[in-house]
Amino acid sequence: MTSTPTPTSTPTPTPTSTPSPAPHPRRWAAAVVMMVAALMDLLDVTIVNVAIPSIGRELHASESALQWLVSAYLLGFAATLIVSGHLGDRYGRKTLFLAGTAGFGLASLGCGIAHSPGQLIAARAVQGVMAALLMPQVLGSFRTLFHGKERGAVFGMYGAVAGFASAVGLLLGGLLTEADLFGWGWRSVFLVNVPVAIAALAAGAVLVPATRDRGAGRPDLLGSLVLAGGLIAVVLPLVQGEANGWPLWGWLCLAAGVLAVAGLGVVEARRRGARVPLLPARAFRLPAFSVGLAVQLLFAVGMQGFFLVFAIWLQGSQHYTPMQDGVLTVAFSAGGFLTAPAADALAVRFGRLVLAAGALMMAGGFAAVWYAVWYAVPSAGAVGAVGAVGAAGAAGVGPVGAWPLVPGLLVAGAGLGFLVVPLVNVVLSAVPADIAGGASGIFSTAQQFGGALGAAVIGSVFFGALADGGPTHALTAAMPWVCAGFLVCALLCLALPRTAVSPEGEAEAETEAVGQPAAA
Repeated sequence: MTSTPTPTSTPTPTPTSTPSPAPHPRRWAAAVVMMVAALMDLLDVTIVNVAIPSIGRELHASESALQWLVSAYLLGFAATLIVSGHLGDRYGRKTLFLAGTAGFGLASLGCGIAHSPGQLIAARAVQGVMAALLMPQVLGSFRTLFHGKERGAVFGMYGAVAGFASAVGLLLGGLLTEADLFGWGWRSVFLVNVPVAIAALAAGAVLVPATRDRGAGRPDLLGSLVLAGGLIAVVLPLVQGEANGWPLWGWLCLAAGVLAVAGLGVVEARRRGARVPLLPARAFRLPAFSVGLAVQLLFAVGMQGFFLVFAIWLQGSQHYTPMQDGVLTVAFSAGGFLTAPAADALAVRFGRLVLAAGALMMAGGFAAVWYAVWYAVPSAGAVGAVGAVGAAGAAGVGPVGAWPLVPGLLVAGAGLGFLVVPLVNVVLSAVPADIAGGASGIFSTAQQFGGALGAAVIGSVFFGALADGGPTHALTAAMPWVCAGFLVCALLCLALPRTAVSPEGEAEAETEAVGQPAAA
């Protein structure tokens, strides 16, 4: 803090007395453009979920291909996110932002014109890489262009946009798929990104200022390749194992992936030099960070795994249309909107107990859905007689109407608000400021990688049970894994710091989080 000189003293210029640079005149216009570009990724986290059954039918995709439609995107994102943030800091955020926007638009076009599962999966992986190139530049630019109260305001706007996207994505995915605009069907889910990318690219070239951190170290490109290979090696056998009878090569591949990531951490802990570490060892030595990372990972496993198999069950067994699927699952987002505004304040007062309660609510809500799948009386009331056509696939259970499913989804969504909203503040507030950027990148990578794991593990359980008893049997076989994951999250939350970061520190912690908000 700079002291004010007394009238009798002669002020001596010091580094702390240097005035802050004048704010950029186009900073708010740039923020709007960058949020519009980020919206493509924020929507794609959810918009594809309800379209997956339609994609599978038209492209005759295998069970493992359906899992890869989710996992490829999330793996591409997870494998690229950390290094792309460092690249933007060192070589310029605007350049990488424009490259990521253009690449995301082209990859979306590739998804929209794909004629085979392999083509679509490859385009989805490129989408994920380009999203990871784009997203850190948005939040990194916000930290540079905005200061004080304006920084809090712009991050608040970003949080609102992200929450809106997570809710609207489910509905928009069903609407676009069912509307069948120009005969495109599910392809509209991807093609809608193309005009948005073109507009954001043109506006960004004019309005987004060039920013960079001249003191940034060199990114570890070789380490990023090892990290990417390790993450893929872990997920690959989990997705392909069920179809191939869990062969020996799969277990060897899984072990090699785990060793590659662990070995990278050990090498970087011993390395000295100008390169910025991808996995800062100091962060992992902090119990709050390590435990929070495990909570984030398990949360994403349960979320992505559940919504993948739930969409397949709804549309494949219960005969929901994509639009009806989207409308029903909005109940989950509605629960999150109810609790998110109060979550931070409650976490400041009651600390880790709020996060543990949120995880328990998610476990209980999904258990209520599980119960409804088995025991609800068939009904045709909600969402336009949703689920009332035809017979369910298994175990003698008839079609389940929407209303028995809504309470569980609503409670699980409410738990999401209590768990995820304060989590970043609790965890990153314990990390030293000089490694906060790298720690937040790892934190966000855990969310993406957890989502890929969820699609692989819970998807494999679902598809493995599908042949034994049909879709309803398969869903009820997968649900214990979902619920158990959130119960473990609740136990881990009790090992987090007893109290959360104070309200004054929340905005600062949030500005260091370079990943995505959790989405259904």
